[in-house]
Amino acid sequence: MNRGPTAFIGNPGLCGPPLKNSCGSDTPSATSPSSFPFIPDNYPPQGGNVSIGGLLFSFCYSRVCGFNQDLDENGVSKGRKGSKECFCFRKDESEALSDNNVEQYDLVPLDSHVTFDLDELLKASAFVLGKSGIGIMYKVVLEDGLALAVRRLGEGGSQRFKEFQTEVEAIGKLRHPNIATLRAYYWSVDEKLLIYDYIPNGSLDTAIHGKAGIVTFTPLSWSYRLKIMKGTAKGLVYLHEFSPKKYVHGDLKPSNILLGHNMEPHISDFGVGRLANIAGGSPTLQSNRVAVEKVQGRQKSMSSEVTANVLGNGYQAPEALKMVKPSQKWDVYSYGVILLEMITGRSSIVQVGNSEMDLVQWIQFCIEEKKPLLEVLDPYLAEDADREEEIIGVLKIAMACVHNSPEKRPTMRHVLDALDRLTISSD
Repeated sequence: MNRGPTAFIGNPGLCGPPLKNSCGSDTPSATSPSSFPFIPDNYPPQGGNVSIGGLLFSFCYSRVCGFNQDLDENGVSKGRKGSKECFCFRKDESEALSDNNVEQYDLVPLDSHVTFDLDELLKASAFVLGKSGIGIMYKVVLEDGLALAVRRLGEGGSQRFKEFQTEVEAIGKLRHPNIATLRAYYWSVDEKLLIYDYIPNGSLDTAIHGKAGIVTFTPLSWSYRLKIMKGTAKGLVYLHEFSPKKYVHGDLKPSNILLGHNMEPHISDFGVGRLANIAGGSPTLQSNRVAVEKVQGRQKSMSSEVTANVLGNGYQAPEALKMVKPSQKWDVYSYGVILLEMITGRSSIVQVGNSEMDLVQWIQFCIEEKKPLLEVLDPYLAEDADREEEIIGVLKIAMACVHNSPEKRPTMRHVLDALDRLTISSD
């Protein structure tokens, strides 16, 4: 169902954005902003076409006539205790209920390149891209054709605005060609939204394995795979060495690597798990943490500088399951598994007879059995057999990355240097 702004025509009693008529003091009080639609567990994860204007916010609050607002130094209005604190949404206007419980009711840009506002976002058509334990992702197309990716986090977390603000604005400072750019965010008690650039060519996971239900599939050539490997390594070097806090991603996997117009990789979902926990909308992560704590006992909570799903999925380093202090070597391990996946075309968990083993164990088994390269190689790479020297070189780099001992894994800087030397020597 697609409800554009015209869906509101013929309802003279409505007021407030996305409509142009403002709510006067005599307008009956409305309920709190409506939200992105609730998506039940059995909702189809792909292809839903909806209008943000029809399902995001009504944003109409009644205002007490003659209510004088005090503004803080940032232009944020402060509600007076003891009075009916409600207002009709306007640009650059928000309400602070207390020092610890701030409600932000406007889109907050994180760089000067953001030219759209909340009204434009409300009028846009939105397509459901997918649903996960950390929220729903939408593709949003503005009236001028600009495509954005909007992640809706959960409800709740109303007492933790400042914590959310600190985290999201730190993430918003990250700028690198191989890191998905967070452009803006929105916070209210009912909604937390993260707005990114839209990356058009899907995820690396889909590029390697195809998409469920889609018969046609164009496999990645070795040249494209090598380009993605190097670009991802560059993004991780930036995160580890040049970002403000020398961040750890903590949840690196092919579904979190998005591919641009020219198949350049963009590392995504950095910090999202942490933000979802603050927002109160990450039941998957929270339940995973509880499950581990039952085994490990009470542990310190994870650093705010890492997003980590603590249950093993084939990409986590062995030591990451112990809830120890986050380490950049976690990302190195995950990166090594991704290299193996791109070489073999197999998922991170491999079915072997009636049992399963992770991809690292499977590769180690193949090496011990001295299986020929063609038995390990992704069948789609058969026509790139003349690049065997490069492929073996990448395999060696991958095996160094997935060493069981974190101290013996290379840094991402060394990995990138090795990849660069490998491609130069093969030219």
